[in-house]
Amino acid sequence: MNQAELHTIYPVTASFLDAKTLLNVETSLKNSAKTLLKAVEDISQKSLAPFFLPDICALEIAMEKVASKTVVPPGPTESIIVNPSLELCVLASSGCVDVIHRIDTKICPVPGQEMILVWKNSGMQKVTVAVAKPEDLAAIKIITDGLDPASAETEANVTPGLVDILLRRALDKGILLSPASLIRRKRRDFSDSLSIPEQHLSAEVFTLQWHITQDCDLFCRHCYDRSARSNMAVDKAMDVIDNFHSFCRDRHVRGQISFSGGNPLLYPGFLEVYERAARKGFTLAILGNPTTREMMDSILKIARPEYFQVSLEGLPEHNDSIRGHGHFQRVMNFLEVLRAVDIQGQIMLTLTRDNMNQVLPLAEILEGKVWGLAFNRLSPVGRGAALALPDPAEFQHFAARYCESASRLGVLSFKDNMLNAQLAAKGEALFGGCTGFGCGAAFNFMALLPDGEVHACRKLPSLIGNISTASLGEIYDGQAAVRYRTRSEACRECSIVATCGGCLAVVSGLGLDIAKDRDPFCPGPILQPPAKSAS
Repeated sequence: MNQAELHTIYPVTASFLDAKTLLNVETSLKNSAKTLLKAVEDISQKSLAPFFLPDICALEIAMEKVASKTVVPPGPTESIIVNPSLELCVLASSGCVDVIHRIDTKICPVPGQEMILVWKNSGMQKVTVAVAKPEDLAAIKIITDGLDPASAETEANVTPGLVDILLRRALDKGILLSPASLIRRKRRDFSDSLSIPEQHLSAEVFTLQWHITQDCDLFCRHCYDRSARSNMAVDKAMDVIDNFHSFCRDRHVRGQISFSGGNPLLYPGFLEVYERAARKGFTLAILGNPTTREMMDSILKIARPEYFQVSLEGLPEHNDSIRGHGHFQRVMNFLEVLRAVDIQGQIMLTLTRDNMNQVLPLAEILEGKVWGLAFNRLSPVGRGAALALPDPAEFQHFAARYCESASRLGVLSFKDNMLNAQLAAKGEALFGGCTGFGCGAAFNFMALLPDGEVHACRKLPSLIGNISTASLGEIYDGQAAVRYRTRSEACRECSIVATCGGCLAVVSGLGLDIAKDRDPFCPGPILQPPAKSAS
């Protein structure tokens, strides 16, 4: 190993050595990391180099070793594993990671033992070097010892759910590796002529939209279901969380629970259920109505939700005619509360013939006041059947204006699948569609009702099972669920089918067949390959 190779492979170590010392190191090497480390230790002991240089050298040797490894995730039938590239370095000085990251000889580590993790993620060349945190080491031990989370919690006498959180954090870092997601579309479900990117076939996150109560402090004119449904007992709700946790673990996905209703905050025991879900490590969101600062403080004491979604139906007068007098201002006041507690606020609008032309003016009002404004087209079911959907041709003009305005109004979010038809027609990058995979009904999304019914999507009657008689896994694998997640025959040849699929609620609500018919708002199948999807 010559000086050029030393500077290339071990640049930080070499930067601490003068030319004469480098020459001495070079002549003593036999082209191995072991002899290099021994040479650096010798010159450090002779005070010809800083006392911490052997630790720097050990880290760079570990980095070279990690860089040469191939990281293969576990197979779909396997369990979580420790990243096979992971190296644990026990150093005699602390602060070496800063030196490695900054390549700055002015930074001076101090004596004191420190453990460092070195690894690289699957499919990546970049090597990560980080101080090992106690939670990292705990997660590694749990997996290497083959402990299940419940046993680990009992052994360590820690809060239930803590182990799941530790494992999730280690997985997010790449210290641990999970088998590939089993929530996956089959290529045979699409036309053989289509080249579907892998990112549109396999879901890493599964969302359970939990309508935990029908109780609501509003009585909206377009509500798709105000039928009487009994609330689930709190202990049964706790069982649901455990059920969903098992589902996500078995399918190798991260779970999100979006609490909805009715108004989920009116469910007796909401905070208890929310806390249990947080302890299980789920991402949490709330889809509800404006509430008090005190209630938000109580929620934050447990866990910060990913976002809090409330609804508006247009400009003040129209909105209040749908949702009740004074509702618009209550929402605007609540957005101030969300900003004060640093929670991402989102606005959802149900698009009808009467409010379509109010969306962009509403966006002007909301710009800078909320993270995002999105819309779903009206589901012409329940009370919504009394309202009118937009004219499909007029909707196309609106969708074009919406897409054009998004570059100017950052508040405009993309959710309705039909927006992808507009983007594709212009050769622009697509977004993930309604759930990241176009229509995600019974694919990476299910809706749970207060009485235990599970639906493919809450916006239409789409019963696929009941959690009181079957697990979520059994429901997901059932033929009823398969029917809803299988794309319509009319969409099969369309090049954007993986990020579209139309809206089942609109198709069904208009009396069409979800297995055979196309969303009436679709301008027609897009046959040319789409532009690369936006990340």
